[in-house]
Amino acid sequence: MRNVSAIGAGWYGGAVKSASAVLWPVAVYMIVFLLHLVVPARAVGGYVRDPATGDPLRYRLNGLRVLAVVVALWAIACRLGLLGWDDFYLFRWEMAAGACVIGLVFTFAIVLPFAPVPGSNLFADLYLGRLPNPQWRKGLVDAKMYLYLAGAVMLELNLLSFTAYHWIQHPADPSPGVFLHAAMFSFFVVEYLNFEEVHLYTYDFFAERVGFKLGWGCLVFYPFFYPVGLWTIADRPNPHTPVLALCAIALVFFTGWMFARGANMQKFYFKARPGKKLLGFVPQESVGDGEQKLLCSGFWGLSRHVNYLGEILMATGLALALGYPGVVGPWLYPIYYLVLLVPRQIQDDRRCARKYGALWAEYCRRVPWRIIPRLY
Repeated sequence: MRNVSAIGAGWYGGAVKSASAVLWPVAVYMIVFLLHLVVPARAVGGYVRDPATGDPLRYRLNGLRVLAVVVALWAIACRLGLLGWDDFYLFRWEMAAGACVIGLVFTFAIVLPFAPVPGSNLFADLYLGRLPNPQWRKGLVDAKMYLYLAGAVMLELNLLSFTAYHWIQHPADPSPGVFLHAAMFSFFVVEYLNFEEVHLYTYDFFAERVGFKLGWGCLVFYPFFYPVGLWTIADRPNPHTPVLALCAIALVFFTGWMFARGANMQKFYFKARPGKKLLGFVPQESVGDGEQKLLCSGFWGLSRHVNYLGEILMATGLALALGYPGVVGPWLYPIYYLVLLVPRQIQDDRRCARKYGALWAEYCRRVPWRIIPRLY
């Protein structure tokens, strides 16, 4: 009788958790929002300027501190038995559904109350947004900064929980590749938040508006699709990938990181700190027409979008680390980057050709490769 009661209680507890899991992303995103407001932050000016005053928009940067606090709170909740270490994996579908609703609500709230974009339509406005850089209380809250922070924190919690599930399922022989994957991905999250100021000078901040693409993308796609490798592999046994192969895979990942981070840092120095040499010795060479300049040395002398190559290499390393090259799931992440970045490169080149004219033609002559040096 006690066994039947225990089974019934276990089933009931699981059903309650399954129902409440839909709301867990709400809790995470609210906690991130509150911490973003109260945790000490560094205030900086960005690349984008306020159209009314001409002054750089101000941002509060505290992403690493917020991440550390949220991960600590999650670990404490797990230690106290309020959450299971693997709950975010066990109820990942429910959480993704809840996040999807949040992303849609956010999209409507950030788009519909504001004036349409001239020459656009409602569908385009919902997808791309109407406001370019929504801020409140003089930068106390910036929509883009919050979205990227919330997505990064949720992604890290998923990575930790998905890895815990694998360890719980295979305690005697867990896969080192799973831990390598989680470690590299966590490095990706931490270093992204460490370089928050650098990202203020990237395309997302100075060119994109805030709508479904950015809002739903950060709240749903970023934290729930990016870990698709662990989503599909965490329950599988250790494939016993050789140690030398894992070392080579880590090299692929960190080579990609070097290209992506190095390129972004060099462009940041070029825009924010002219004359500063990358790594202390790489000069900032450029082509110009007297009014505008384009960086064409260092990483940006290798190809016009060398940072895209870095993103693709990192994604490839993450997929390979899991040790199941014949399974489609882990490859969805690098395939996504290929589908996203190759068309974006074509669009970027067209946009730059319109913007810079003859200067862009000269830059393309100096740097003929689009993404992969000497290949494409």
